[in-house]
Amino acid sequence: MTNFKERLTGIDTFIFDMDGVLSYQTIPMIAGGIPGRTVNVRDGYAIQLALRRDYNIAVISGGYCDGYIKRLEGLGVVDIYMRSSSKREQFNHFLAKCSAQKDSVLYMGDDIPDYGVMKMAGVAACPADADSEIKAISDYISDKRGGEGCVRDVIEQVLRLHGKWMNDDEAHSW
Repeated sequence: MTNFKERLTGIDTFIFDMDGVLSYQTIPMIAGGIPGRTVNVRDGYAIQLALRRDYNIAVISGGYCDGYIKRLEGLGVVDIYMRSSSKREQFNHFLAKCSAQKDSVLYMGDDIPDYGVMKMAGVAACPADADSEIKAISDYISDKRGGEGCVRDVIEQVLRLHGKWMNDDEAHSW
């Protein structure tokens, strides 16, 4: 059995849950009872850099947020699956679309709806404040909480291992 860092060398695809991973687990309600979400700028930097470095990125969420979709699209993410009732189905659709293998996927989730799809991914990761069942099946538990840089944490680790984090001037731009 290889260790976590060795398994990261084969990662070329990232899939993230939204609520509890890309945003905080506690979501404030804004006008009209619509949940508001907070984004992490450093997560955003890492996402757009990974895309520019030709990594595949998708977001699969049971939730929905127009504002967050705009944010992701602004970063260059085109594979956004919202209101997902079957994350496994979207996972398989995305892999077929980008011709990726399950072993090359790092999936980061935080709660029970992520359980099944995390078991399918090559590397399962979660934020520090994930549910205990999710922590139990994770290959890596970030020291960062959801919405507080856990996405940047895993992307940065993979890009550093591949020599693609700070290797040229492109990394210093947005």
